[in-house]
Amino acid sequence: MNRSLLMLAACQALLLINNITFIAINGLVGLALAPVGWMATLPITGYVVGAAVSALPVARLQARWGRQKTFQLGLAVAFFSAGLCAWAAYEQSFWGLVAATVIAGFYSANGALYRFAGPELVPASHRERALSWVLAGGVVGAFLGPELATLSRDWVPVPFVGAYLALMGVALLGGGIMAFIHFPPLSAAKPDAPPGRTLRELARQPDYLVAVVAAALGYGIMNLLMAATPIAMQQCQLPFSSAAWVLKWHVLGMYVPSFFTGHLIQRFGARPIMAAGAVLNLGCVGVALSGVDLMHFWVALTALGVGWNFLYTGASSLLQKTYRPEEKTLAQGGMDSAVFWTMALSSFSSGALITTQGWTWLNWGSLLPIAWVFLALLLLRSPQPRRGI
Repeated sequence: MNRSLLMLAACQALLLINNITFIAINGLVGLALAPVGWMATLPITGYVVGAAVSALPVARLQARWGRQKTFQLGLAVAFFSAGLCAWAAYEQSFWGLVAATVIAGFYSANGALYRFAGPELVPASHRERALSWVLAGGVVGAFLGPELATLSRDWVPVPFVGAYLALMGVALLGGGIMAFIHFPPLSAAKPDAPPGRTLRELARQPDYLVAVVAAALGYGIMNLLMAATPIAMQQCQLPFSSAAWVLKWHVLGMYVPSFFTGHLIQRFGARPIMAAGAVLNLGCVGVALSGVDLMHFWVALTALGVGWNFLYTGASSLLQKTYRPEEKTLAQGGMDSAVFWTMALSSFSSGALITTQGWTWLNWGSLLPIAWVFLALLLLRSPQPRRGI
């Protein structure tokens, strides 16, 4: 841990405050404003669609402008889009809220690259732990995000407008911290070196493909169930404070393991840790199908969070071994693009399923992508496995 890495972890915490607040309130605001019930999670879908559309352009901007300027641009967009969300909620404009969250996705696409920027701030021998420590910044977001959503809900007579206004302050704080982080220049191809590989050529590597598949599906499974949780708990007559509490523990499950996931990956390799994450996802579904009391939601969502951590951190670590320095931004942008498009599909499906089929069938449906993760880990093996993978 060094000063720059610590500040980057703080920016990760602020990103998670933004994301958790969005997850906690956007589905409920959407449910109140949507023309029909199945559109309730469209504001959440808009957020991840915006990130999916932005992922590759953000990668190109980072290659041209560097890490810091692009990250600061993302925080400026976060400030602007949170203001638009507040206006849309105040004016009771459903489509205005969806448009604002699409714009906010640009910040999410920027923030997703914090985990790859962290290893650049430390010696190569510590890169797995640096990636894990940046993600661990989300622990702060796990505590403050639900609390911010709960405390700011009624700042303004129109519910949740105050929460969006609070997120404007979160973005300003992030911009101030980012200004003091000094990132090393991104590596460029040498003049006499062969050109970097295309995204299609990178994807022909089994390790790259399994990393992308595991990260995308792991995020998709997590998002499918997490986005539906506040609505499902409301349908079960549980108060918003209980939903915020469950989401807090879910996000703690997502990020507390980051304090030791990097060490586990160094010791056992990325694939076994990813497999453990898939097993935890199965456990989540089993608990969710066994009942709908508060404790069932709590245990299921906490297991889901830990499973996501193992899948996502393992996949991100595995990805770093599949590209040359000059291919970094393209390879990372390719992974995040796949992740966000999968999240867009899962968040839309989440709203449609929870409002038409219910919590039980939503969980049964999540077994299919979990099976695909297991198949990817079993079938996509590198012909020449490298040490530590």
